[in-house]
Amino acid sequence: MGVYFDASLIVSLFVEDALTGRADAYIATHRPTAAISDLAAAEFASSVSRSVRMKSMTRVQGQAILMEFDAWRAREATSCFVDTADVTTADVLLRRLDLPLRTPDALNIAIAERHGFELATFDEQMKVAARLVGLRLAPA
Repeated sequence: MGVYFDASLIVSLFVEDALTGRADAYIATHRPTAAISDLAAAEFASSVSRSVRMKSMTRVQGQAILMEFDAWRAREATSCFVDTADVTTADVLLRRLDLPLRTPDALNIAIAERHGFELATFDEQMKVAARLVGLRLAPA
């Protein structure tokens, strides 16, 4: 079974942060078959871009990280894409009003759900929402 990686996990795999050790341990221990959506890739790129703008990394470092991610994604991950059905499902989830979700998180959950993937995330609110809608969580 594939495991849908959201941006919080992807960032920790490619940018040294407080959760990098946990991300590396998850990969080493579980060796998941990663599924990366175009949405998660864009969120990752946004995070790297923000780090460059905030001067916590140089432009050269940011470009190198993005190239490393792109190569890894092409080599190691399954790509999946946002579908109209995902937007509809995200809208339904957001309209429940009881889920602690932002639109990108709702879309990520919808994509994982549509493909039957487990969700790997470090976002605690996203985990809560995923559990409430019955989505399986990877032990990340």
